[in-house]
Amino acid sequence: MNKTAVIVIGFCLAILFGVPLLFRGDYVVPSSDARQVIIISPHNEQIRDEFGRGFAEWHEKQFGEEAEVVWSVPGGTSEIRRMLQSQYGHALEIGNDPGGEADLVFGGGSYEHGVLKKPIRKIRNGEEVTTTISAPAFFDDAVISSVYGENIIGDVTLYDPEGYWYGLALSGFGIVYNNDILSAIEIESPTSWEALCNPELLGKLALVNPAQSGSVTTAFEAILKNLGWERGWQVMRRAAANSRYFSASSLKPPADVSQGDAAMGICIDFYGRYQAQAVQRPDGTSRIGYIDPPSATMIDPDPISLLRGAPNKEMALRFMQFCMTQEAQALWQFSADDENDDDLGPDTWELRRMPIRRDMYELYFDRMIDQVNPYETARPAPFPDRNMRSFIAPIFSAMAMNHHEELIEAWEAIIFHPSYPDTADIIVAEDVDDPELKEMLIAFDAMPTFLTNEGTRTSLDSPENRNLLKYGWLRKSDWNIDGDLWHKEEAGSEALRRDAAKFFLHQYEIVTDENAK
Repeated sequence: MNKTAVIVIGFCLAILFGVPLLFRGDYVVPSSDARQVIIISPHNEQIRDEFGRGFAEWHEKQFGEEAEVVWSVPGGTSEIRRMLQSQYGHALEIGNDPGGEADLVFGGGSYEHGVLKKPIRKIRNGEEVTTTISAPAFFDDAVISSVYGENIIGDVTLYDPEGYWYGLALSGFGIVYNNDILSAIEIESPTSWEALCNPELLGKLALVNPAQSGSVTTAFEAILKNLGWERGWQVMRRAAANSRYFSASSLKPPADVSQGDAAMGICIDFYGRYQAQAVQRPDGTSRIGYIDPPSATMIDPDPISLLRGAPNKEMALRFMQFCMTQEAQALWQFSADDENDDDLGPDTWELRRMPIRRDMYELYFDRMIDQVNPYETARPAPFPDRNMRSFIAPIFSAMAMNHHEELIEAWEAIIFHPSYPDTADIIVAEDVDDPELKEMLIAFDAMPTFLTNEGTRTSLDSPENRNLLKYGWLRKSDWNIDGDLWHKEEAGSEALRRDAAKFFLHQYEIVTDENAK
């Protein structure tokens, strides 16, 4: 290949990987000569507005200089992570220093930020080269202690001990619901995840594809960690069967529930609370409600990470410092018309998020809109297997999205069976006596098994098996070197999804065939 061709290809690749970072989504163009910090974020406009304004005011007071946040909003957290992995990986391959386009990633769950600190490995000139997307940022121990205290909530850490990410808010996960629709179909407001399984909700649920939303993946993870693998998938399968669609955006279910296009949906807490507030009546009531299922959700930090190669590192560290202050933490939960004279709280938007600073609950709890102290309610999950999360996207896709029509047909065959109990409770095979319905429920709730490198099949129903299959199918392992388990050019996660989809389709056909007898 001649030199000119190499230059042209390199230029095209730079556009391919660089332009999406800066110009996808809502990219806020700098408007002044103020010192800038460039932040990639999945956060909504309200959060960006309050934190951009708040940082500018704080920075001028602290340093006597104007400051400006330049926002890049290319999509959800999962999309941001994939985009950065491509960009940093490409830089390694062509021998460039990784990064340099943005300073921080602000928002998204602790899992996604944990991925940003993991090494990316590429081969260049026959040698392995590595980098991480995020870089450690360090602050005075006294500051960290005053912000976080003990580094734990439930069984989740509040910040990365190695300094790669720091939680700035706390997120819960639950159900948003429309009181008017529930009243019209005569069912109670939800009090548990099992409420999503009510047959009366057929065609009335709003769900999101977990492969496209880190927050929804965490919500599904909360179901599995609190209900267990078997019960959790029973709940998610019935919820999927009741669902109208699987959106690519976690913003859609709360909006559709608010508009009356769905009765319930799964969402992150502040989306649900914000939507309820947006349609609040003058008397304080709302047609929209939100609930974190008691003792069955999980609290997750919403972090910030410093990007490796940050072009404005000093300003990035200052923004991180600002976000840990009481001034910034008050933006999450105070009222926009707070009458106190200390200038704490948002200017325009009430964000309805839980601060991460422990002392905010001790000093300002009476000024918080949502009277919730997560440090008092959080508890370790009864089924704390971290490997569950890795299987959520491929299994849910295979179970619910690849064959949604067949799933609905099987669910309708079950709930309209003459022997199906007239109840809102979740019904499984052990709950019925009718042999035909029992066989239908057994087939409906069955889960797939997968081949190991020893030629045996194993299920995902134990932590040990999930760890084994995660290594063999989802990571770069030596299981499929010869292409014995799946095509060598295919990703193991995609092969697992494909095999599982065949299994689920067969099970749904068993249900409908059994019903047709």
